[in-house]
Amino acid sequence: MSRDKPLVVACIPAYNEERTIARVVLIAQKYVDKVIVCDDGSSDMTGEIAECLGAEVIRHDRNLGYGASLRSLFIKSREIGANIMVTLDADGQHDPNNIPRLIGPILDGKADIVIGSRFLRDEDAFKIPSYRRAGIKVITRLTSVLSYSDIKDAQSGFRAYNRKALFSIIPSEQGMGASTEILLKAKGNGLRICEVPILVNYDAEASSTNPVYHGVDVILSTIKHLSIRHPMLFYGVPGFLSLLLALGFWIWTLQNYALTRQLTTNLALIAIGATLVGLMLMTTAIILWVIISAIRETTH
Repeated sequence: MSRDKPLVVACIPAYNEERTIARVVLIAQKYVDKVIVCDDGSSDMTGEIAECLGAEVIRHDRNLGYGASLRSLFIKSREIGANIMVTLDADGQHDPNNIPRLIGPILDGKADIVIGSRFLRDEDAFKIPSYRRAGIKVITRLTSVLSYSDIKDAQSGFRAYNRKALFSIIPSEQGMGASTEILLKAKGNGLRICEVPILVNYDAEASSTNPVYHGVDVILSTIKHLSIRHPMLFYGVPGFLSLLLALGFWIWTLQNYALTRQLTTNLALIAIGATLVGLMLMTTAIILWVIISAIRETTH
């Protein structure tokens, strides 16, 4: 490679995509210097087909999940010194002909991460099946609260990363929550993000991931990262409210006892339970806050 020419790689997570992988690899090769496929424990010929077409293939012994595939692709791209990494799906829903559109803002120095968004143009958004459109919007709204407020499509897997993003983010989630995790980490690292419009082909092979499982996985992953990044908000506030509730029931219980000389068992049990829950949540919040603060101090 020339010193002045960036090394661009296309990275494709794939699981049992022998029907579509050839087309995706062949078209992607027109726009990038190298294609890397992560064969995530496929039981068909996905890896063999990609390899025959000239792609480098990373193989997982068993199916580990979308996030695990992304992690392997991030690591491999770092190892070969990629300047730009483009990720896209192997099922044919993402059109590799859009790769130049994604890497354009990076080459122009306008962004560190570029997302191919399905919601920048109304005519594109309405081509998405209604149940998918609703789910994506809910997840994007949740993600935008925690990361980039103006993001339109937090679940698009068609993305481009520059070298700075590539070396400051490594996915840890094994499932579909990795897409959201990357945005949260990007925000924490101060990376610039922009979106470009793409059209997704929903007539392609259907995804093997159940959409309900996909949505639940992403939401749970987002909640987990929220609890880690903001423990005082996630655990401390509910803990404080629980202690306030406990105080109210303790006052109620003592007032009844003062008037009747009898202990109202139900009120006392609620007061005890709320106290224990509040103390546990507050203790968890403080411990996590101290640990996370110490980690941040040692890494900066």
